[in-house]
Amino acid sequence: MVLLGQSAAVTGGTFTFSRAFVVFVGLLVVAPLLAPVLLVARRHRRTGSSVRYDRALALSALVFVASLYVGLVASVPPGLQEPTDSAVVEMLYSLPQLAGLVPPLLAVGLMYAVHRFLRRDVDA
Repeated sequence: MVLLGQSAAVTGGTFTFSRAFVVFVGLLVVAPLLAPVLLVARRHRRTGSSVRYDRALALSALVFVASLYVGLVASVPPGLQEPTDSAVVEMLYSLPQLAGLVPPLLAVGLMYAVHRFLRRDVDA
């Protein structure tokens, strides 16, 4: 928000593109966080839902939040990496920065798979 506010008076060019890109990336992060809530609400409104479906989608949303953290750690530039005793963090640091995109994409795929697999699941 600060970046958008500070660059509001700038006309056209690269700043306009960078502002649009920041908004686009923000939407890519927020949309998967809202998707489980909207899917559960739609299901409750239309057909009724099961506790199993609701909990599975909630868990998949938590997995997405955790995957954002893992992706952020993997994408830390080498100049900003701090020494650590954690083997997991060291392994994530050793990955290429683009590997930081993989965990969130896998989590979104898991969320979609959970929805498709359990969507016909209705309490008896």
